[in-house]
Amino acid sequence: MDFTGKAALITGGGGGIGRATALGFALRGAKVMIVDTEAESGRASVDIITQRGGDAAFVQADVTRSASVKDYVEKTLATYGRIDCFFNNAGIEGVVTPIQDYDEEIFDKVIAVNLKGVFLGMRHVLPVMLQQKSGTIVNTASVAGLFGAPGMPAYVASKHGVLGLTKVASTDVAAHGVRVNAVCPGPVETRMMRSLESQRNPKDPQGVQAAYAAGIPTGRYAMPDEIAGAVLYLCSDLSHDVTGTHIVVDGGRSGSGGVAPVKRI
Repeated sequence: MDFTGKAALITGGGGGIGRATALGFALRGAKVMIVDTEAESGRASVDIITQRGGDAAFVQADVTRSASVKDYVEKTLATYGRIDCFFNNAGIEGVVTPIQDYDEEIFDKVIAVNLKGVFLGMRHVLPVMLQQKSGTIVNTASVAGLFGAPGMPAYVASKHGVLGLTKVASTDVAAHGVRVNAVCPGPVETRMMRSLESQRNPKDPQGVQAAYAAGIPTGRYAMPDEIAGAVLYLCSDLSHDVTGTHIVVDGGRSGSGGVAPVKRI
C-alpha cells in the first residue's frame, strides 16, 4: 500500500479514526489535507504527521455548508494539485434518547453532518476525480448502518443513508476510473464511544463499556488504526476492482448477531 505521489483528503481528521488514517496515509507517502471544524485538533494532527516526516496541511471547514466544502476542495487542489483519495469521515453521535422524545434540532444536526456532509463531500470531490479519470472515496458508515441501535434514531438513519449514497455514487462513476466504498466500524476507542457510554449510563459508563466489549467476539473495542487499515486498503491498488460495497470492522460483533441492547439507568 504505497501512496507516494498521491494526495489524500480527510474530513474529521482532527482525532480518532480520521487522525489515525491521516497518519497512515502520510507514513505511506501521501500528502494529506486534514479538514476539521476544530482548528486546534486539526493542527495537532498536522503536527503529529510532520513530526514523523510526513507532508500535511489543515483547513477548517463546516461539512454541512456547500460553500465550506467547496473551499476545502479548492484549498486541497491549490496545495497539492489533485485529490487521489478522499476519506469522507466527519460525523457526530447526537444524543441517546428514544425516538418519541428525540429533539428535532439535534436530529437535523446529526443528519446534516453525517449524511448531508457526506453527500456534499462527494458532490464537490467527484468532479475533480472524474476530470482526473482516477480516484477513490471511502465514506464512514457504521455497523449502525446495518442494524438498529436503541435511542439513536438520527445516527442510525444517517449511517443507513451513507451506505445508500455510497452505492449510488459507485454506480454513477465506476465506468470513469473512480471507486466509492464505505467502512462500517463497530465500537472503537474514541471520544464518540466515551460519549455514548456516558449517555447510556452516566453513573457507570465503564460498566457500559464492559457490556459492549463482552458482546464482541474479540472481547474488545477496535483501535482507530485498525479502522484506518481498512480505509487504506480500499484506497489502494490492492482493491482495484472493489467498488460499491462496505467493509465491516467490528471484531466479529455483527457476525455473531450483535450485542443485546444496553439499558439506560
